[in-house]
Amino acid sequence: MRKKIKQFSEAELIDIFELKRTKFDAPLLKEWLDAETELNANEQATFDQILHNTAQFIDAWAEEDLKMNFIAFVIQLAHLQGNETIRTFFDKTIEATVDGHFLKTKTDFMIAKGILDLAKTPYFHFQGYKKDKDPNGDPVAQLIEAFLIAQEKNKNGKPIYGCYVIGRFWYFVTMEGKSYCVSKSFDCTDYADLMHIIAVLRKFKMILETRLLD
Repeated sequence: MRKKIKQFSEAELIDIFELKRTKFDAPLLKEWLDAETELNANEQATFDQILHNTAQFIDAWAEEDLKMNFIAFVIQLAHLQGNETIRTFFDKTIEATVDGHFLKTKTDFMIAKGILDLAKTPYFHFQGYKKDKDPNGDPVAQLIEAFLIAQEKNKNGKPIYGCYVIGRFWYFVTMEGKSYCVSKSFDCTDYADLMHIIAVLRKFKMILETRLLD
């Protein structure tokens, strides 16, 4: 009989791995969130359409609806598509033994250095897609677990970036060593907040290319 993989809560991860959750104005996160961007005419048309659809339907969307009708377009607008070196992975299971504890989780969207379907060096994790009242799963814990796995796989001491979504609210997260920081929420049905979400994701690509790639 296959042994069931334990699903850790955020509190359990903090306790087991001696983590520290810092305030959302921590320097690394604050610097990442200090982002602005502009859209061209075609991008603006896509932006306006998904903003309208999301404001109208997000409360009724299931997880897959949210992915196909909204998340996919945000990734496109954020210019997070992969290339020859950097790959994007959806629903990718990653695992590692960290400080004697076996961790395994599925990341909803991941940016990593990789070959074909092999993810070698994870840089960014996107977790959640949970409805406001979804009782199943803890996207914060799943994201931190993915961060711990990435640290173990990368072994380069560089920070890990990511975000998670609960309903209409987006949260950005950074992790350096044992410390991680969660941003305030951004409402993707609000024009200014959605524009800022895209700006922050675009800035991650710059951070990736200038600071994280070996």
